[in-house]
Amino acid sequence: MPDELDARLRDAAERSGVSKAEWVRRAIEDTLQRGREPLGTSNALARLASLGAPTADIGQMLAEIEAGRAC
Repeated sequence: MPDELDARLRDAAERSGVSKAEWVRRAIEDTLQRGREPLGTSNALARLASLGAPTADIGQMLAEIEAGRAC
């Protein structure tokens, strides 16, 4: 594990009052219970698309944003 990631894990575990191993077990269990893949996986775009947020051509979206600022 890279030193920076290990340090972040250690800090998170200390803030939670548990060992690093327990913190990792809880993170894994939480991810599995939610039925999702960890962030950064190839499924991230599918999860984003599942939000049902409005989409449009980027030019149209920018025009609508600018029109809203004018109000």
